Amino acid sequence: MASLPFTIKPVELLGGINPESGATPVFEATWYAAGAVNDGLEFHVAPGALGEAAWLTADMLLDGDESAVFLLELQEGQDGPCFQLKFALLPQASARLRLPLAVLSLGQARLPREGAWLKPAVNGDAVRPGAVSRLRLLVASRGEQPTRWCMTPLVASAVEPLVLDQPVLPRGALLDPLGQTALRTWSGKSQQQAEVSQRLRGQLSSAPTQAWPRDFTEQGAWRRGGFEASGWFRTHHDGQRWWLVAPDGHAFWSAGLNGLRASVETCISHMQGALDWAPDNADFEFAAVRRQREDQELVDFLQANLMRAFGPNTWHRHWTTIALSWLHRAGFNTIGHDSEGGPGRFPGIPWTRTLQPLAWPRAAFIWRDLPDVFDPQFVEDARLLASQLLASREDSSLLGYFLMDTPAWSLSAEPPAAGMLYNTETCHSRRALLDFLRERYGDESTLGQAWRMTVSFDNIRAGRWSAALSATARRDLADFSVLLLSHYFNILTTSCRSIDPHHLNLGPRWQGLPPDWCRQVRHGSDVFSMSCDSAQISSLDVERFQAEQGLPVLISAWSVGALDAGLPASGPGPRVAQQDARGPALRACLENAAALPGCVGLHYDALYDRSALGDLQGEAWNSGLLDICHLPCETLVAAARQALDNLYALASGEVLPTRDSPQIFASLAY
Repeated sequence: MASLPFTIKPVELLGGINPESGATPVFEATWYAAGAVNDGLEFHVAPGALGEAAWLTADMLLDGDESAVFLLELQEGQDGPCFQLKFALLPQASARLRLPLAVLSLGQARLPREGAWLKPAVNGDAVRPGAVSRLRLLVASRGEQPTRWCMTPLVASAVEPLVLDQPVLPRGALLDPLGQTALRTWSGKSQQQAEVSQRLRGQLSSAPTQAWPRDFTEQGAWRRGGFEASGWFRTHHDGQRWWLVAPDGHAFWSAGLNGLRASVETCISHMQGALDWAPDNADFEFAAVRRQREDQELVDFLQANLMRAFGPNTWHRHWTTIALSWLHRAGFNTIGHDSEGGPGRFPGIPWTRTLQPLAWPRAAFIWRDLPDVFDPQFVEDARLLASQLLASREDSSLLGYFLMDTPAWSLSAEPPAAGMLYNTETCHSRRALLDFLRERYGDESTLGQAWRMTVSFDNIRAGRWSAALSATARRDLADFSVLLLSHYFNILTTSCRSIDPHHLNLGPRWQGLPPDWCRQVRHGSDVFSMSCDSAQISSLDVERFQAEQGLPVLISAWSVGALDAGLPASGPGPRVAQQDARGPALRACLENAAALPGCVGLHYDALYDRSALGDLQGEAWNSGLLDICHLPCETLVAAARQALDNLYALASGEVLPTRDSPQIFASLAY
């Protein structure tokens, strides 16, 4: 067995990847160029070589001016279980891949963003480090140009490698003082602060009030669609399709805009040298735009631009007027997730809220962010979580509440009960699993025969689990996971309805389709909410969830981006060739969604582009109606208005959705 630390060099080039000679900005690195997705490098280690290692690391630097997404795989043998780490890189800044091998048990869904190493996400299968013999680094998504990067060999070590605090910046600063990328020039790039301030003042002076089509109510509902008024938003199936029903009884389809907040944060931890400007401790005027969260340093360039235009005391009031004007211009009738909210914040406009996790829960987590739901203390946690609804339970403008943002336990194909076995040695839920298996199999001998291993009830109840699981064991754990999550949601929804019996329970904000094992869970919500990263909302998916859950579907996040507006990535949704094509893509998706009988809304994500340097997680993409300097994507705004003016004609079948749609490319984000 090799002594630690040791290097792991590639033994095979995959696909059309080509190594290049020449100097590299990163010490002891090699250049590689990949022309297609799944091009990459393969590495081998002897079985057992990683058994004593605790970390895997390498330094990388992405060339060009577009981001790229990579996939690192660690596999047991040639065809065994395969762990996956997916991450993106910012261009023109060196990054350090730092993988703690403890996460090969899938106990974490994400690793923290570090500098130019963005959104490291854990997926695939749980693997044992000592059983890993094959590693692969693949290009998972890329732009139109060949993906070129340099990297050092992988290094396995027993001690934690240092965080990269001073990245190499071959082309200098990455952000200008306005918060735009310094690497590129494009049509519409703001040149001076005076230009941005003049734009903002012009938007304030020309801010319109809402002007709905004649057959819309003041809340954006349909005057011609009348049902029984309840005083609150509710759902209704009229025999032909699902509707939301406004408090006054009119049919309502929720066209929402997420991210209606005066903030676009840039994470500058380990990246201070990449900025042309950032407020320092002596810069009192801009002290509020620099903050810390989750041990990361953040700067809000959007707020800085607003403060320069309107002053430090009145900027937020003026921003509210401007932001609502863009909601009105585009025709959206709902304020969606991650927005400034609260009763009366935007009077008369339907809005949604998302319950925030407890800072100090009583019940421990058993896997990722899933609590020990069979712990009696979880009932009190659920009550405290639901108490957030006290402030809004009398607000008839509240459309409904999401139980949670995307739960980390839902981002894996691994059933939570399997994750619990590998990551939690003792808990109430493991004792509940024991009762479940005892009822199913009766005795240990029958259980062992079914699972094809030596297993005791004591092993199930408590202790560190490290054995591989058979297919039968995984099916049993998936079945118990359904029971566990049904119990989880029953307690949550009961607590929420006891405090707020009026408003719609919009369920969790699922990221796309939940894993197969999760489909049988009954979560007690009124609406099934999920994001979508396809160009069109799939009628098959909507119909499937209506059949399985008996619920209407809300698309809680959809976006479209391009790569010609100074952002290194296009966003998690579909990508088009240029900004002018974003509008037709949005119109096609909105009209398609409105025409689906099972779909009751779509929320666009979001008002603003993300930061070009990436936010707290590392999202650095073009998806907003506005950029950080408040320049709108006019075609996007106009197309949204065109589609939403015909919203109820589309939903009622009087008008057919457009068949025109621009060419779609693979997303350059995840």
